[in-house]
Amino acid sequence: MRAAVSPMLVRLADERATGVLVREHGLLYLVDGQIVHAESPAAPGLDVLLTVSGRLRPEQWEDAVAQAGAQCEVARFLVDSGQVADGELEICHVGALFDAAFFALAPGSGPTRFRYGVAHWIGTVRPVPTQVVECEVRRRSRLLDSVWPHPEVDTAPVERSPHTTGLSVSPRQQSLLNLADGIRAPAAIAWKLGRPTFNTLIEVRRLAAAGLIETPAAPAVPTEPTVFPEIAEPVAMLDSALLRRLRDALEASL
Repeated sequence: MRAAVSPMLVRLADERATGVLVREHGLLYLVDGQIVHAESPAAPGLDVLLTVSGRLRPEQWEDAVAQAGAQCEVARFLVDSGQVADGELEICHVGALFDAAFFALAPGSGPTRFRYGVAHWIGTVRPVPTQVVECEVRRRSRLLDSVWPHPEVDTAPVERSPHTTGLSVSPRQQSLLNLADGIRAPAAIAWKLGRPTFNTLIEVRRLAAAGLIETPAAPAVPTEPTVFPEIAEPVAMLDSALLRRLRDALEASL
């Protein structure tokens, strides 16, 4: 087996550890060695995805946290109270987990540490094997580069190119372009729109490839590209039905 995205994550999976892995760009919560939640400043959380989309009112989310947060059962409360269907919440949460994990597992120079026994207040929705998450991180990295191999657009302020008025774009792309003010970076636009940041990065790279937004000049000093080495395919996978549903939902939004 070749090197993994995070050797420490592999070790924790082998230990069937429970707690939170703290990395430079985000957090990964584990239960019995599987990932049950992920957070990153670069990715909108489940609360943003559900409330900005209008699926839940902000006060409904706040009430769920107040009622069940201390017991780490917010997700279960939303389902049991009939506010969100079980399958709907599962797909939304796994999508948010993959989105945050993509950034949390990005290479960084900061320390990595694990705090045993720490649980997230959302609770366990659908545990995901660490190998599945790592495979998805690498797939997304390859997908971004296949669209437009210029990662500098991922973090730079999004600025519309001149002389693009009247060109045809999709409604999703138009809503992104409406926020391309030369100040907001893609992550900020994702939070504003209530969309996963990775989906937004895909649209940003598509727009850059089409010449509709500016591609910043590459850094003067060359930097190593974000390339994750291949590892063996995971032995334990999510069930195929859920993966198909999640993939269909993600592709429908791209």
